[in-house]
Amino acid sequence: SVPGTKVELTVSCRNLLDMDTFSKSDPVVVLFVQGSGSSEWKEFGRTEVIDNTLNPDFVRKFVLDYYFEEKQNLRFDVYNVDSKTCSALKQDFLGQAFVALGEVIGAQRGRLERPLTGVPGKRCGTILLLAEELSNCRDIVTMQLCANKLDKKDFFGKSDPFLVFYRSNEDGTFTICHKTEVVKNTLNPVWQPFTIPVRALCNGDYDRTVKIDVYDWDRDGSHDFIGEFATSYRELSRAQSQFTVYEVLNPRKKCKKKKYVNSGTVTLLSFSVESEFTFVDYIRGGTQLNFTVAIDFTASNGLPSQPTSLHYASPYQLSAYALALKAVGEIIQDYDSDKLFPAYGFGAKVPPDGKISHQFPLNNNAENPSCAGIEGVLESYLQSLRTVQLYGPTNFAPVINQVAGTAAQVTDGSQYHVLLIITDGVISDMLQTKEAIVTASALPMSIIIVGVGPAEFEAMEELDGDEVRLSSRGRFAERDIVQFVPFRDYVDDSGNQVLSMARLAKDVLAEIPEQLLSYMKTRDIKPRRADPE
Repeated sequence: SVPGTKVELTVSCRNLLDMDTFSKSDPVVVLFVQGSGSSEWKEFGRTEVIDNTLNPDFVRKFVLDYYFEEKQNLRFDVYNVDSKTCSALKQDFLGQAFVALGEVIGAQRGRLERPLTGVPGKRCGTILLLAEELSNCRDIVTMQLCANKLDKKDFFGKSDPFLVFYRSNEDGTFTICHKTEVVKNTLNPVWQPFTIPVRALCNGDYDRTVKIDVYDWDRDGSHDFIGEFATSYRELSRAQSQFTVYEVLNPRKKCKKKKYVNSGTVTLLSFSVESEFTFVDYIRGGTQLNFTVAIDFTASNGLPSQPTSLHYASPYQLSAYALALKAVGEIIQDYDSDKLFPAYGFGAKVPPDGKISHQFPLNNNAENPSCAGIEGVLESYLQSLRTVQLYGPTNFAPVINQVAGTAAQVTDGSQYHVLLIITDGVISDMLQTKEAIVTASALPMSIIIVGVGPAEFEAMEELDGDEVRLSSRGRFAERDIVQFVPFRDYVDDSGNQVLSMARLAKDVLAEIPEQLLSYMKTRDIKPRRADPE
């Protein structure tokens, strides 16, 4: 189902169990969600760890897609992190709460307080959840602040100031939305610039109060309050043309001292707004996705006539390659407007003269290698299996360079290319392939590698570049453009049935939107306005 709305959950706890002997607990909250139709809990994310407190208000939010028609079960586990080891095993369990997302949204004012349970014989305190539907405001703000002549709070040195930002809620309460870093030992700090989504600052309501507290950091968690000031997004945004200076006031001092002026000032040095575009904005604006398919015809796959071969197709079932092609292709073709897919094979000896080719058209038409739909690709693939001789080596670079050549012809953002390589993962030209990918990373293209068969796909994982950014001869890939998926993770034991097309679809296409956006962003390409309906 289509995600209706995004909901942001803010988490706080009250009266947690105290596990540390010498100081208070250092809590973290881990959120688990239940997959639709399954009883298994998966970790969704975790808050930051806050030191020395039994009443934490966490800054890091959970943003969830809210589906009205599904029961979305959530489980919040609270742990005390042992700061010396930081490992999950050594953590003390402080309790947990089970709740459905709909309950939080349906609670009065979107606030729900639940007792934490799970530590026998102990009262574990409570967890407070606040749900706010995010406005679809997609602007992102970057700002920088500094302060002057703040009050001195530390006995020996000067203060160690940091700022805490809160947005006001519709009921007049405040929710923390950002903390700056601490600048040590100064009454005139300059904080690093930071970015924050506008919706986090004011949920799209430009006149809503934004409250900012100034604190002096203390190691033991009892930070001293220096003072506060209030503003709004609209007021902050005026700083694009001039500096804005805010007086930092401490209400307690103001009451006590007649001559009290302020506890220092904070100056907004810079403020800029960028609009964050989404994948859908570009597709609606007319960006065409072009898919090219490349299939591994090397001998390591086994003779197509043998049942052990990854290319073996019986009258009753598709080969591993055909199944992967069909499953992934059917997802992809929804986004390809002309449904014409150039399709190539690599690593075979091709008739008439038995030359080894690393980019032969599956339809045997060098002038126009496009096949009509995924069905057309499947047909040409089966035809090729009957005519070519599986051989080797397994070279990826030629077909990557071929698609890169096409992608380089139109770089204005109106065309984006996706190359789907289906392979058994044994690669012979790793160095050339890395070079080709690093070059391609500056072009409007992505590469999806689907690994079929039982191999260990270490080389493919390296190309994926999720853990370590891919490099070749000292040049690093400008963006991560490769997504690798081992097909066996998605099929049943017999290998004939895809267990979950939805999961395969999600994982195959998971990185494409981000990769397309990263290309557009680095080139400063804005989506074209879609014609009004």
